[in-house]
Amino acid sequence: MEGEASVEREFGEAVGRLGPALLVGVDGLKKAFRRLHPPAFASLQAALCEPLAKLEAARGVFARAPLPEPSLAEFRADLLAASDWTSKALSRFVEPGGEGAMGVLEALHEHARAQACLNPLRLALPPVSAWFAESFRHADLASLEKREGSATQVGLFRSGSAEERGGFDLYVPESYDGREAWPLVVALHGGSGNGADFLWTWLREARSRKFFLLSPTSRGSTWSFNAPDVDGIPLREMVAWSSSEWNVDEEHVLLTGLSDGGTMTGIVGLGGDGPFTHLAPACGALAALESAIDSLDRAREKPIYLVHGALDWMFPVAMAREAAASLEEAGAALVYREIDDLSHTYPREENARIIEWFDPRRKTDA
Repeated sequence: MEGEASVEREFGEAVGRLGPALLVGVDGLKKAFRRLHPPAFASLQAALCEPLAKLEAARGVFARAPLPEPSLAEFRADLLAASDWTSKALSRFVEPGGEGAMGVLEALHEHARAQACLNPLRLALPPVSAWFAESFRHADLASLEKREGSATQVGLFRSGSAEERGGFDLYVPESYDGREAWPLVVALHGGSGNGADFLWTWLREARSRKFFLLSPTSRGSTWSFNAPDVDGIPLREMVAWSSSEWNVDEEHVLLTGLSDGGTMTGIVGLGGDGPFTHLAPACGALAALESAIDSLDRAREKPIYLVHGALDWMFPVAMAREAAASLEEAGAALVYREIDDLSHTYPREENARIIEWFDPRRKTDA
C-alpha cells in the first residue's frame, strides 16, 4: 500500500508540475501570435525561452513518472501529446532557422494541434477547462459541460479528414441541449490555413457565450476570390446542413475571417443572396470589393464590423480606411475598428466585442 501511495504521489506531483508549465506555454504562444510584428519578433522570441525550458523540464519529469493505474493511460497520452505540440511550436518560434514566415505558420498549426490535444483534458483538470473559457465563466465551469441525460450531439465534428481541403470543422458547445436556437459564427482562415486550426481562434467564446462555430477549409490553398462560387456555394451548403442538424438562429448568422478569409467574407457576404446576416472581416483586402462583385448595393443597411491593424504590413491600413469609406457611402451599418498595436494577425480579444455587437443577448456584465 505504501508503494502504491508513493507512485500515486509521484504521478500527481508530475501532473502538478507539467500542467501549469503547459498552460503557460500555450498561453504565451497565443499572446505572441497576437503581438506578431516583424520589428517585435526578437523580443517575442526572448519572452518564450523560459516557458520552453520549463515545459521541457516538466515534460521529462512527467514522462518518467510511473503510471498508478492503466485507466490513466489515455490521460497521460493526451497530456504528453499536448506538451509535445506546444514544445514544437515554442521551439519553432524561438529558433525558426531559415524558415522565416513559413516557420511561424507551422508554429500556428502546432499551437492549434496542442489545443486539440489539451481540450479533452478539461474534465480532469479544471485549470484547462478555465483556459478554454472566458473569465466570467470560471466560477461555474460545470455549466459549460453536457447536461446529464441529454441526447443532443455536441462537441467537435469534422467533414472528411484533416488533410482534405474543401471540408469543415464544427463546434457545438457541450452545454447545448437543443431547446433554444443559437447563433452561428462561420470563421474563415487566412491564406495557406485550414478550418481545423482556425477553429481554436473562436472556440473559447463559442463555449462561453453559447453559439455554434463553423470553420470551413478553402478548396485551394486560399479562398476563390476570382471565382467566388467555387468556395461560396459550399459555404452556403455547410450553413444549410448545420441548420438542418442543429437549432440555428437564422437571424444571427455571422460570416467572419482573417486576411484572405476577411477578403472572402466581403466577397461572399455582399456578392449574392445567402444566409449571412452579419459580416466581420478582419485584416483583409476589402478596398477591391467593387471590382470583385457587381456593386456595393447589397451593403445598404448590412451590419458590418470591419477590423484592421494600424501596423498591418501586408494590407496597409489605408486600404481598410478606403473600404470603410466606400461601405459607409453605400449605406452599410458599419462599425470600423482600427487597432493601434495590431499588425497582420488576428486580435482574439476582439471576439467578445464582435459577438456582443452581432447578438446583444450574448453580452455579459463581467
